Amino acid sequence: MDFDAVLIAPRRAASVAAGLWHDRTINDYLDASVARSPDGAAVTSLQVESGAVRRFTWRQLDAVVARIAVELSRLGIARNDVVSCQLPNGWEVTTLYLACARIGAVLNPLMPIFRERELAFMLAHAGSKVVVVPRRFRGFDHAAMLAGLRASLPDLRHVVVTGSDGPDGFEAMLCGSGHEDDPDAPAILTRARPGPDDITQLIYTSGTTGEPKGVMHTSNTLLSNILPYAERLRLGAADVVLMASPMAHQTGFMYGLMMPVVLGAHAVLQDIWDPVQAARLIRETGVTFTMGSTPFLTDLAGTVTESGQPVPSLHTFLCAGAPIPGALVERARAALGASVVSAWGMTENGAVTTTLPDDAEARASTTDGVPLPGVEVTVVDGLDAPVPAGDIGRLLVRACSNFGGYLKRSQLNATDAEGWFDTGDLARIDAQGYVRIAGRSKDVIIRGGENIPVVEIETLLYRHPAVSQVAIVAYPDERLGERACAVVVPREGQGFDKQAMVDFLKAQKVALQYIPERLLVRDALPATPSGKVQKFRLREMLQEPTIEGKLSN
Repeated sequence: MDFDAVLIAPRRAASVAAGLWHDRTINDYLDASVARSPDGAAVTSLQVESGAVRRFTWRQLDAVVARIAVELSRLGIARNDVVSCQLPNGWEVTTLYLACARIGAVLNPLMPIFRERELAFMLAHAGSKVVVVPRRFRGFDHAAMLAGLRASLPDLRHVVVTGSDGPDGFEAMLCGSGHEDDPDAPAILTRARPGPDDITQLIYTSGTTGEPKGVMHTSNTLLSNILPYAERLRLGAADVVLMASPMAHQTGFMYGLMMPVVLGAHAVLQDIWDPVQAARLIRETGVTFTMGSTPFLTDLAGTVTESGQPVPSLHTFLCAGAPIPGALVERARAALGASVVSAWGMTENGAVTTTLPDDAEARASTTDGVPLPGVEVTVVDGLDAPVPAGDIGRLLVRACSNFGGYLKRSQLNATDAEGWFDTGDLARIDAQGYVRIAGRSKDVIIRGGENIPVVEIETLLYRHPAVSQVAIVAYPDERLGERACAVVVPREGQGFDKQAMVDFLKAQKVALQYIPERLLVRDALPATPSGKVQKFRLREMLQEPTIEGKLSN
C-alpha cells in the first residue's frame, strides 16, 4: 500500500524542533512498560454478555503480541499492509494493534455496527489483506457476512474469527505458541518496525456527514496528542483507565488502547456498555479515569445514585461528543465524586480542547475547553479573516496531532499551505481562550437571514424535565429560506408537545425567531456509536413524504 500522507513532511522539522514530535513509536512505550513492571496489571478485558474476563500482566501481554506478530508475518503480512478488525472492545484489539506495530503493518479498526454496504467500501478502499471479526456479536453473524463479501474483495487473503474453535479462529491462527522456537522470530519482530512518520493507523470517519473518509495517522501525530492529554489530566502509571467507548473510534483507540501502554497504566476494557457492569468494574479494579459521550455519563451517574454504591476511586470523567447539560454536570459530580471534564476533538486530530481539572464546574457545561499544548485554534469568517472574541465563525485547527491526510483522497484534506485544517465546525472563542462548538457548518440554520444559535437552544431544551435528548435541524421554507425543527426524545414516562416547548423557551427569554417552528417527537435519535447525533439523517427524515403527519406545527 502506498499511503499518500502528504501532510506529514511539510511540518516535520518545525514539530520536532518545537519538541512536539518525539520520534518514538508505540513499540518503544510497550518495551518500557514491560521492563518497568513485567508482572504489573496491563489489561483486564470483560465480555458483558458471557461474563468472561481475561487478564494480562505486561509480560504476558508482550508474549501474546509477539506470537500474533509472528503469525501475521507467516500469513504474508508485511510492512505497510493493512490489517482490519471489526471487533468490540477487548484484549484482541489491543494485542492486534501492538502486533501490527511490531512488524510495520497498519491497523484499520472498524465499528461492529457496520454491515455489507459499509464494509465492502472500506475494506476495498483500504486494500485490507487480513480482517478479524467476531463469530457472533450482539446476535449478528459477522463471519457469515465476511464469507459473503470475500468474492468482491480481491486483496483480502484471510478472515480470522474470534470466538471460533475452528481453524479460522483467532487463537488457532494468531496465538500459537510455537514462535519461540522459530529461529526467524527475533528478526520478524524487529526488522520491519515502523518509523515515527510511517502510517500506523487507518480509521474511517464516523459518518456524521454521511461520507466516510480514511484518516491516516502516524506515531508522531497520535503520540503528540496522547502525551499532553495525559499530562493535563494528571494521568500516570498508577492510574486505571476504563474504556467502554468503542476502540474503533479515536476515543477508545487513543485513550483506551494506546494511552495505557504509553503510561504503563492498567486498561480495563468493556465490550458492551452496561452502566451496572461499569460501576462494578470501577469498584473492583480501582478505576481512576474514564471517558465517553453524554449518555455514558448520564447512565453511570444514575446507576451509582440508584444503587447507593459509590465509586470512590474514580477521580475524572472526561465527556466529549456533544455539549454537556449543566444539570447533568451537577448530578454527575454529586453522584460520582469525580471531576467532570469537557472536551472536543475529531478523528483527524484526537482531542483538541479540554477544560482544566481545576476549572469551575460551570466550565464543563458552558465551554469545550482550551487547546492542548501543541494545538492552535482560530475562528474565521467567510473570507478567512479572524472574528472578534465571542463571535461565531468557522473553526480552524493547526496541531501537532493533525492527521496525515485522507487515504486516496488528498483533494479533500481541507488543510491550507500554513497547516490550518478546516474542521467543518462552527465555534466561538471567548476572551479567556475557551472554545465553544456551535454546530457543524452544514448544520447551521439561517432563518430569514438570521443565524439561529442551534447549540444554545438545544442546551436550553435539555434543561426541560421531560427532555432526554434533543437535536435542532433545518427544513426548507419558501419565504424564509429555512426554518427550525426540534427533534426530541422524551424521558421515559414523560410527554412533550410543541406548546410545552414554546412556553419553556419563552420563559427562558429566548428571542421568538429562535424558537423552532416544528417539533418531532421520536423514540431515539440516529447517532454514531460514540454518541454523535447524525443530523444529516434527521434532515433527510424531514423530507420524507410520510413525516408530515408526525410533526407538531
